[in-house]
Amino acid sequence: MIKYALACEQAHEFESWFPSSDAFETQRKRGFVTCPFCNSAKVEKQIMAPSVARTDKAPDAPAPEPQAMAVLSDRERELRAALRALREHVMKNSENVGKDFVEEARKMHFGEAEERSIYGEADLAEARALLEEGIDVLPLPIVPDDRN
Repeated sequence: MIKYALACEQAHEFESWFPSSDAFETQRKRGFVTCPFCNSAKVEKQIMAPSVARTDKAPDAPAPEPQAMAVLSDRERELRAALRALREHVMKNSENVGKDFVEEARKMHFGEAEERSIYGEADLAEARALLEEGIDVLPLPIVPDDRN
């Protein structure tokens, strides 16, 4: 396993583990590596100082026992929990209109349907079009752990 220091386009820094360098690249290209703070898929590796053992000298003392290490900081875990709670609240208190989301949002905006809280599916182009028409929409946050 390889631990990478990562940062998104918004300069949020975080760490993640991957089985190999190729696995990181494959997952990143497929959009599976996302920032836990803003959910951006534009993530790059950061410069890291490797820990390399010297072979030219005998160790003076036995190596310390490995210690358990949290992959996520307390702040990152709290943020992920808050994002999950927000998503669950929206899903519990809104109507899932599925693939009809764009059409239903437009109907509500133009007074052709009753206004209510809805959620559903829209691709990036559809969401941009709704915003350009003055229809407020927001993506539901997806915590990277929830995709696994």
